[in-house]
Amino acid sequence: MVSPVEPPAPVIDRREAIRRAALLAGVVLSPRWLTLADSPHLLAQARYLTPAQLAIAGSIAERIIPRTDTPGAADVGVPAFLDLLYGEFMTEPERQLFTTGLGNVDTAATSAHGAAFPALAPERQDIVLRGIARAEEGREGSFFGLIRSATVLGYFTSEPVGRNVLHYDPVPGRYDGCIPIEQVGRRNWTT
Repeated sequence: MVSPVEPPAPVIDRREAIRRAALLAGVVLSPRWLTLADSPHLLAQARYLTPAQLAIAGSIAERIIPRTDTPGAADVGVPAFLDLLYGEFMTEPERQLFTTGLGNVDTAATSAHGAAFPALAPERQDIVLRGIARAEEGREGSFFGLIRSATVLGYFTSEPVGRNVLHYDPVPGRYDGCIPIEQVGRRNWTT
């Protein structure tokens, strides 16, 4: 008697995993943005944004996810991710919203504190960003919502965060469902 062969379990790729994780987190991602998740995070070098715009975007990203005991947004290449996202994946209205928002952030920083946004101390940058976030609160399609979503996507899809913060193991080995947590080392994914 021949035993029936079980079909292999469906395998999902990185893009599908990110889409599912974003849906669980309540974040809506454009399908075009998911193709960017497969791109490597490069060092920040302006390809599509101007160097001034890239500096502002990078400073905002670093305030959204600052360096603590884990790397910050700038440490893992989020500014380059934002530049690539802007140049190759955003629609024209999204690009307009993004560049206008970057200009508004810099204008608000200059008028309130007398310096360009990237030159401000982190505490003053936070004041400027909180003011903009409060002004846009509840609005659909806001600049702050766009840059925050893009920053979070760039951060959590970067290789350094996947390996060192989330402890992603691309080949986890066999599945053992009932093992003591001490054996796997209290990683983020175990708690």
